[in-house]
Order: sequence, then C-alpha cells, then structure tokens
Amino acid sequence: MLSTPRPGERPTTSDDGPHRQLDQRSSPDLWGRLVARTFSLPDVVEGHSQVSPASSRAVFLTDRREERSPETSLAPGKRLEPVHLHGVEDTSVHLVLPAERGQELEYLGWAEAHQYADFGTEFMVYGPRSDDELDAIVSVIAESLAFARGQR
Repeated sequence: MLSTPRPGERPTTSDDGPHRQLDQRSSPDLWGRLVARTFSLPDVVEGHSQVSPASSRAVFLTDRREERSPETSLAPGKRLEPVHLHGVEDTSVHLVLPAERGQELEYLGWAEAHQYADFGTEFMVYGPRSDDELDAIVSVIAESLAFARGQR
C-alpha cells in the first residue's frame, strides 16, 4: 500500500470542469503503459466513461456491474465505474477510495479531492512521471477496485 510522499510540488489542476491536470503530465509513453497496466489487472474491462470526456477510459469490473453503494462509483446509479483514466492530454486518474485513504493520499501529495465529489470518496490521482510513480499509481487503482468490490 502506497505510504511514501510524492516527490516535488503538486501539479496545477483546473478550477472548472472537467477536473483535469494542467502540468506535470505523464509522457505519452508512460501514459500508454499506465493504460496497459490498468487494463491488465484481473477482472477489468475498458469502456466509455459515463461521466467524463470522450477521451477518458472507464475501468469496469467483469465480476460486478452494480455498485454496492453509491460512494463506490464515479457514476452512481449507472454501471459501476470505480476508475476512469483521463486522456493523454491530461493523464490524471479519477477514482473512488475510502475517504480516509483518499485523505491520506492527499496528505502524501499523490491526490486531491475531486471538485465534483458527492460522497467524499472521489479523488483525482496525478499522472505518473516515472516508472516508480507508475507502480505506485497502479497500486492505488487496485485499491480503488477492491473498495468498489467491498474488499480491503
């Protein structure tokens, strides 16, 4: 479980929608590897986000279509969407986590609360800038998928 601070300053993010990362983005190669690693996680499939721009890639679960509760999805009341990856022009990851865990990642500099949060479980995780950060962010994505499934 990621518990080390993110090096450097936080990136600049938008004040208006959609909530996006404006600098310190992943390189196209690193972003492509983030996408590939995310969709190689067990029991996930890629789809079109129900709440994010067309360039975003939704992470749907193959073993669960329905949310167990609204705070476990970025699209409450629709198909369970615990994570979506913003496109290469942004590279941030939006996901749901237990509120305390998301706040811990905020404190460590990896994330910020999503500006359109309804439940306090919605967070933006900054795009990776290195291979080490890629590993860290994929681990946080896995945490989000476990949260959506009701696992710890």
